[in-house]
Amino acid sequence: MNTLPLQILMNEQKSFYTLQFWLLCASSVLFMASFNMIIPELPSYLDSMGGQDYKGLIIGLFAGTALISRPFSGKLADTIGRVPIMIIGPLVCVALGFLYPLFTTIWGFLFLRILHGFSTGFKPTGTTAYLADIVSSKNRGEAMGILGVAGSLGMASGPAIGSYIAMEYSLNTMFYASSITALLSVLVLFGMKETLPSTTKFNPKMLLIHLKDVIEPRVLAPSIIMLLTVYSFGTILTVTPDLSDHLNIGNRGLFFTVTLVASIVVRLFSGKASDKYGRINLLILGLSFLLSAMIVLGFANTPELFYTGAVLFGISAGINSPTIFAWTVDLADEKTRGKGMSTMFIALELGIILGSVFGAFFYDNNPEQFKYAFWVGALLATVGLIRLVLAKRTFTSRASIG
Repeated sequence: MNTLPLQILMNEQKSFYTLQFWLLCASSVLFMASFNMIIPELPSYLDSMGGQDYKGLIIGLFAGTALISRPFSGKLADTIGRVPIMIIGPLVCVALGFLYPLFTTIWGFLFLRILHGFSTGFKPTGTTAYLADIVSSKNRGEAMGILGVAGSLGMASGPAIGSYIAMEYSLNTMFYASSITALLSVLVLFGMKETLPSTTKFNPKMLLIHLKDVIEPRVLAPSIIMLLTVYSFGTILTVTPDLSDHLNIGNRGLFFTVTLVASIVVRLFSGKASDKYGRINLLILGLSFLLSAMIVLGFANTPELFYTGAVLFGISAGINSPTIFAWTVDLADEKTRGKGMSTMFIALELGIILGSVFGAFFYDNNPEQFKYAFWVGALLATVGLIRLVLAKRTFTSRASIG
């Protein structure tokens, strides 16, 4: 594996549209598709085992163990390198796709969700740290936006493809397809040049995590906004499959496809816009769309309203995600960039956990209570908006919130 110092990379390229950048994007498409393709079918799969009371854990356990993995992935990305961290997680996902058909009890299934979540916590940390290494600060928002488009393509195609495979073939075939897709996400990374200037050979002692390895104080501002926004995503992942059934919509993955197509379109412009107009300004707009989306979904008693909420949520995600990522990189120290990104991802996973668990709690398998699950997300979006508006009075759009 070749190592190129950061400064050489930055000086040699006039544009960030390099082969490395596009391989990074291709890998993200495949990786995001691999584990998202099974999500829409998991609630009914758990129901078939008699586990309807554990639906909140489908996402909650996954996100919880992904959260736990972040300090490890951040520390290792800053020591052994970005590329190994991008490879480890997907390889574990390959094995897990073949294990789902073999673990046919509730507790066996939930155990696999724990392992699946932990493994997926590695690649995004390595990927965002790698991207930050090869892109200058003036193009950071744009680059994060394009990488987000790649990830969104995977997230958009995965659920619809997974549901199609499950309906036309079988759930087991869907799980195997997930494994193959995860393997492809690894194969496209072979030959990628390492960007960490000085790497260290892995030592088991590196797995000893101290408090200072967990949180990067410099990036707490964007991390808090991340938590407040992705709470709604956790709720949507958990509740919308049942809302789709309630509205007699056959393919549970279509909501996610509509959402992510809208997100992809917006991401083409939002990253560059945050470079030009500032992070906080874009986030105020993004959280306004999020607030609208969660209110609409609370009232969604027809497919039309349901998909209107999907579009609004997609627009908000397309604005918020690349802007928060770029803001985090703006504030992170170059020497501990992996830890900075892992801190932001910890907030992301924590928000998804809270959204999935409390979303399931407020819904409580009662169609009359869908609205309460969504409106809690609207409340947290309002909190985020207030925080950003107050911050704007004191700081510039690229400054941190005190």
